Amino acid sequence: MKAATADTATANRKSFAFSTDVRPPVVNRSLLQVGGMAEIYLRDAPYLRLLSEEEREVSLDGMLKAKPKGSVWIFGYGSLIWNPAVKFVERRLAKVEGWHRSFCMSIVAGRASPATPGLMLGLDSGGECLGSAFRLDDADVRAELTLLWRREMLCRGAYVPRWLELRDEDGEAFGHAVAFTIDPEGEKYAGNVPAEVAVRRLASASGGLGSCADYLFRTRDGLRAHGITDLALEHLADRVETALAA
Repeated sequence: MKAATADTATANRKSFAFSTDVRPPVVNRSLLQVGGMAEIYLRDAPYLRLLSEEEREVSLDGMLKAKPKGSVWIFGYGSLIWNPAVKFVERRLAKVEGWHRSFCMSIVAGRASPATPGLMLGLDSGGECLGSAFRLDDADVRAELTLLWRREMLCRGAYVPRWLELRDEDGEAFGHAVAFTIDPEGEKYAGNVPAEVAVRRLASASGGLGSCADYLFRTRDGLRAHGITDLALEHLADRVETALAA
């Protein structure tokens, strides 16, 4: 299947148009419904090879065929915590084992550009991760996951969606969630970037959706608001704040 191009993104956007406001657009349902994320990415980096709508549908079909029994949950560990943008009927604190939150994805669009590459969160292998789980209404599963795929499954060599078991604060399993893990063999993997490089990229990168620093600080504040402690992310945010102040 062919990758998305600037022409196909424009054709799919329907009534979406960029605002003349200097503020970056908000990632909300309206933006996702008209495929606006793909257009923003292509404006930042026109050479990007994005997944086409058809390829995302094939990916989603495969996930739904492999769905474990029970309700469909989404596991949020980054921006989904402070901006889920999907309809859900229940939200719970949840832990996944065998994966940890990490700025392990290299980006050149969205919150970065080819001139100022940045980093985005992904689930990297090892450890555990505490985040938010969102349960979808059975009747809304396909529609809500379609929006989620338009948000997360944009670039090749980035995320690998998986079903991960969810555990509560007592360690009891209560369901399975869609979670976006990093592809360690993909071209976007940046799990081995030195700390000083990560700080510099997070402090300097920005694109059509805003800055990497804003994404980092919003995630830190969102984790705090939901009682989630991530000392590594807190330390990273402190270093980026210091770099920005300098």
